[in-house]
Amino acid sequence: MKHAVRSAILGLAAVCALAISGCGDSSRTAAPQNAQAQGNLIQKIKEKGKIVVGTSSGYPPYVFVDAASGEKKVIGLDIELAQQIANKLGVKLVQDMGFSALLSSVTANKVDIAVGGIFPTAEREKAMAFSKSYLPTEQKLLIRKDDAAKYKTAADLKGAVIGAEKSTTQEAAAQKVDGAKSVGLTSVPDAVLELKHGKLNGIVLEGIVARQYLIFNPDLVLADVTFPDAKKLSAVALQKGNDDLVKLINDVIDENTKNGNFEKWVDEYSKVAVEKAK
Repeated sequence: MKHAVRSAILGLAAVCALAISGCGDSSRTAAPQNAQAQGNLIQKIKEKGKIVVGTSSGYPPYVFVDAASGEKKVIGLDIELAQQIANKLGVKLVQDMGFSALLSSVTANKVDIAVGGIFPTAEREKAMAFSKSYLPTEQKLLIRKDDAAKYKTAADLKGAVIGAEKSTTQEAAAQKVDGAKSVGLTSVPDAVLELKHGKLNGIVLEGIVARQYLIFNPDLVLADVTFPDAKKLSAVALQKGNDDLVKLINDVIDENTKNGNFEKWVDEYSKVAVEKAK
């Protein structure tokens, strides 16, 4: 039985190891280069005939590796967004996953834009520009189904042990739960195993990501607990001084918000991630 549980969770872990760029990249970003030198990015992209998108590979449904493809390309809703941006510019989309510090690769001019469930914090905005936000989601508490009646409000978590991935906005939310003990773990799959084995009472997860663990683990549910200031937003990161490219990206975000593509992509790639994990 233990083997079956571990296999199911680790199957999802193959595509679900949290990306560095996701909810909480704690790596420092390099200082921005001269804004005047950066401001012609859109011109450079058109001259090259391609836009290089930096991303990490393990944050479905935003970005994850399509292991079935020979080239091991990254797929997901953020890659769909990047493709729409490339189409608007009339250039080819090129992926680059060669940088461990994704956001630093933006300020170092190694990629043109970065995507992957990136949260535009105030600290990050000092070093780089961001598009408008898209796909708002709430931080959720994943618990065992048997405890559904036990944890209804944040007050019910007094004395509970709450897990979250280290150095993420989810961990920050867990640390603010009054009277609860926060435990940082290396990965979301590790946290899920700890929860299922009774070592944790709950896990703070981004709602969109939590959906996939519910599909794989019918013994888990989302609690009714809400977190203050726990809304998670995503944005495209790029070099400062490129207002024309920011405007173009914002137009693409508006178009795909209004036509429902973001929600469609969430459903589509959530299903794909689960199927590939099987």
